[in-house]
Amino acid sequence: MIVLLRTFKNIFKIEDLRRKLFFTFMALAVFRFGKFVPLPGIDTVALQDLANTFFSGGFLQYMNMMSGGALSKGAIFALGIMPYISASIMMQVLTVALPSLEALAKEGEAGRRVINQYTRYLTVGLSMVQGFATVGLLEHGFGARLVLNPGWGFRITSVMILTVGALFVMWLGEQITQYGIGQGASVLIFANIVADLPSGILKMLNSIQLGEMDLLVALLIAGFTLALTACIVFLERGERRIPVQYARRVVGRRVFGGMNTYIPLKLNSAGVMPVILTSTMMVFVMWIVKAVSTRFGMVSFLADLFDPNSPFQIVLTVILIAFFSFVYTGIQYNPEELADNIRKAGGFIPGIRPGRRTAAFFNYVLMRLGTSGAAYLAILAVLPQLILRALSSPVYLSGLSLLIAVGVAMDTSSQIEATLIERKYEGFLGTGRLKGRRG
Repeated sequence: MIVLLRTFKNIFKIEDLRRKLFFTFMALAVFRFGKFVPLPGIDTVALQDLANTFFSGGFLQYMNMMSGGALSKGAIFALGIMPYISASIMMQVLTVALPSLEALAKEGEAGRRVINQYTRYLTVGLSMVQGFATVGLLEHGFGARLVLNPGWGFRITSVMILTVGALFVMWLGEQITQYGIGQGASVLIFANIVADLPSGILKMLNSIQLGEMDLLVALLIAGFTLALTACIVFLERGERRIPVQYARRVVGRRVFGGMNTYIPLKLNSAGVMPVILTSTMMVFVMWIVKAVSTRFGMVSFLADLFDPNSPFQIVLTVILIAFFSFVYTGIQYNPEELADNIRKAGGFIPGIRPGRRTAAFFNYVLMRLGTSGAAYLAILAVLPQLILRALSSPVYLSGLSLLIAVGVAMDTSSQIEATLIERKYEGFLGTGRLKGRRG
């Protein structure tokens, strides 16, 4: 504990790191403030009275968790960062599918700027679609009068406010990426997920005091959550090391190569991106399904079909996670390119001939790792949800949200660790003392 406190003290000794942390915390404070500013014309008292009933399970609880509680408050940031992530997903798919966008992506920084601009335009369109779905949910989805003056005036004004709010959140995430710590969009999702944890813990303690929950069940829930977190940390750091040997080359009087190294291939090479993409896609689909089923009763069965606790939703989530896991593994690692780079550098894998054999070997290893990673993510998506439901946990924390939270926390801590080591400080696992200086 003393070592950890020393390390946190060292963090604030570095001016650049201190400035980045301060900017990130201020951006998150602005982000959280927007979650408590309601849309004009919303009866917040009536909405809060209905929150405990309508947001205590199923689709709305999941949506409310992903929005950081903004949906249950009818807030201007109710859409959050999800429209931007949905637009990013679509642009990544289109970049692979359309030759013109693929050529644009290969142009370097200039091409990426154009694609980013297209992503922003698409974010506007998706924000408007999700904004109309949100307004329809507030007007007709709860069977109560939540809008003081319903009609097209309220709808147009609210959709514009929600759209601008989503664009502001997108801009805020970009600022965190540029001037703060961590990847901005992931940090904002992390903030949404952990925002309701304190209230969930208090709800659990209150249930124990009132006798509604047994103390042993609460301890089992806490122990399972801690064990699951430790399992995520362990598996996220797991990797397969491919040994590579480089032959010695003599150029003039200089000797190159003649060393042994390895290529680390992570068990979960795609990281949290398959989970974020799956969650975002399911959120977008559920928004549309809920809005359509609310207006048209004949398709109300779709709302039950896409409920987060339904078997169809669980199976679809597993399939999407596995699909995105393989896609992102293929994007990160190109077997032919890896084999060609090793050959050009004069290296080889022991027992594997350079060239096509090496590429085939990488393809085989990546396929096995991709399968293991996809199975790990799929089990994580389903198992905690089933166990916590069986234990009647008042804290709604799915395996996907826990993986996102732990993954983002690990990535952010890795950035801080790298900065500490770069400035000659020990990291979180070291002694926390300054090296290479006196005094």
